[in-house]
Amino acid sequence: MLCSGLSNALCVTRAKRFVPSTATAISTNRVITCDGHQVQHLCCESGVIVVESVELTSGDKGHSSQHDKLKVIKKSCDGKKTCDIDIQIFGTPVPGACKYLDTLFACFPAVHSTACEGYDAPLRCDKGEVIVVYWADYGRRDTTTCSQHRPTHEIHNARCPNPTTKVADSCNGKSSCIIKASNSVFGDPCPGTYKYLEVAYDCERKYLKEPCDGKRSCVIEASSAEFRDPCPGTYKYLEVAYDCPYKGHVIAVLSAEYGRRDSTTCSYKRHPNQLKNTQCSIPTGKVAESCNGRNSCSIKVRNSIFGDPCPGTYKYLEVVYTCESKCLKDPLKDS
Repeated sequence: MLCSGLSNALCVTRAKRFVPSTATAISTNRVITCDGHQVQHLCCESGVIVVESVELTSGDKGHSSQHDKLKVIKKSCDGKKTCDIDIQIFGTPVPGACKYLDTLFACFPAVHSTACEGYDAPLRCDKGEVIVVYWADYGRRDTTTCSQHRPTHEIHNARCPNPTTKVADSCNGKSSCIIKASNSVFGDPCPGTYKYLEVAYDCERKYLKEPCDGKRSCVIEASSAEFRDPCPGTYKYLEVAYDCPYKGHVIAVLSAEYGRRDSTTCSYKRHPNQLKNTQCSIPTGKVAESCNGRNSCSIKVRNSIFGDPCPGTYKYLEVVYTCESKCLKDPLKDS
């Protein structure tokens, strides 16, 4: 049956992703299923499913809200590589009404791991990479997963999703991790049902910490082979924020002034006549000339060095400086 006049009874519902905002989708797909087809099929050839939005016609006898219907689809499909949606769960169509389901979903790069109840779920990444768990669920979302040699009554309840953060809490940041799919770890969301643990995770490179930490200089190739390709077809660049320990830093004078700019600084036991001239400060480059590039520096505060910008006034020296890494000042010196 072909649907017409679809815009007359739409409700568009969107949801938050379980993947981080920095993740880039491999592909975005749209599936429209109209009357006469009871099952909508979602599939990611690479990565895992993340349902972005649904459009539903009104005209059914069900009482669930559009948002509830989106939650049903997300609970059934997010994190899987393939997913079949039974449209009949959304109610019986009103006679003569056109009913259809329009689902927009993205495929995000991730590993999909499943462990049956009572077994271990091993999560592993290559050397130099760490685990980042996007999503995990302990329960049952279909009747086929972990169903071998199980009686029907243990697998018929396919509406038992149970999202959990325990996997992320235990495994994020590790290169490998094993967690047991059991009620003792995750609780029992549906007693009498044989459950399984699903995990969608990715492996992210430790980037520069492992090859560079502790070195005076470090060279990293800015390439997709080294960091993966977050946006194919786009010419990319590498930005690095790093710090150096205090040892190996040198002075860099930003500004220096000799004179007086207020009546309170260096005023202890001084005659008021020596403090009243507060318009008597001159910039000087002598501090920078003497101290830049050194680890420490002492300089006398006297007229014989800086001159006397205001005779009869008791003066002081103000210096603004920072400590810079030697590798920033001369990156080739230590190579």
